[in-house]
Amino acid sequence: MRADRLISAVLLMQARGRVTAAELAAELEVSVATARRDLEALSTAGIPVYPQPGRGGGWSLVGGARTDLSGLSAAEARALFLLAGPVAESDEAKAALRKLVRALPGPFRADAEAAASATMIDPARWGERDKTRPELVDRLQAAVIGRRKVRLAYANSKRERSERLVDPWGLVDKDDVWYLVAGTERGRRTFRVDRILAAEATDEPAGRPDDFTLAQAWDEVVTEVERRRSRTWATVLVESRFAGVLRDQFGRHSEVVAEEDGRSRVRLAAPTPLDIARHLAGWGALVEVLDPEPVRAELARIGAELTARYG
Repeated sequence: MRADRLISAVLLMQARGRVTAAELAAELEVSVATARRDLEALSTAGIPVYPQPGRGGGWSLVGGARTDLSGLSAAEARALFLLAGPVAESDEAKAALRKLVRALPGPFRADAEAAASATMIDPARWGERDKTRPELVDRLQAAVIGRRKVRLAYANSKRERSERLVDPWGLVDKDDVWYLVAGTERGRRTFRVDRILAAEATDEPAGRPDDFTLAQAWDEVVTEVERRRSRTWATVLVESRFAGVLRDQFGRHSEVVAEEDGRSRVRLAAPTPLDIARHLAGWGALVEVLDPEPVRAELARIGAELTARYG
């Protein structure tokens, strides 16, 4: 695309100070004539670009004009490339990184390139096949950007199918599970992408609240989900040396409230008493449940079932 080349030309002049049509042509893999036309188009469009004839001449930005990207600090540049580098798998993403590198002042460029290649992401767990981003995500993302309503066929957790027309507001990838945040007739809703059976973008424009931000909306979703996941609390005793392992198992739904004779009193949470009992059953006698009684009853029932089968 010509717009892509024009942006690249400006960034290249910013990075090098001066560039010839031949150098630009080699960089962008176009003819010298095309590169010269692009440079002339920039000047005609009002971009502060001017040619300097003669030996050692070329095209430059008037007064060393800079793009906004040059306002990045060294730390900000490293952070940007640490985030972008590991996920730059597509040709488009890699091209964008190259342009960002050119836009940076010289002293920051080496650090940015090093940061981009310092880490990588392998989303597949041991023993799993390589994972790829679901094709449906790209389709939904295009609808979000294009502000177009989407007709969804969706199956809920009970596998009940429904169809609805939604306003797509944003997509979130949480621990390899994608979610679509969208507006519906009943307000904001969140859909798991792996439960979307079909999605078709329409020609109808999608609405979005003026004050909507995806980060804030997702924070509210997480808060509500975590509230539902912590409806039942239990108090247990475990040897202090194992308290950290127990807390890792329950994550944010756990806290050590006291230490007693080498044992830790830990508060744990889950949606139901059965959920807590299932997590604790494998601990056997290493964990003593003090309360509530429904969790103790579920553990006793699980123990009785195991004894009946394997006793």
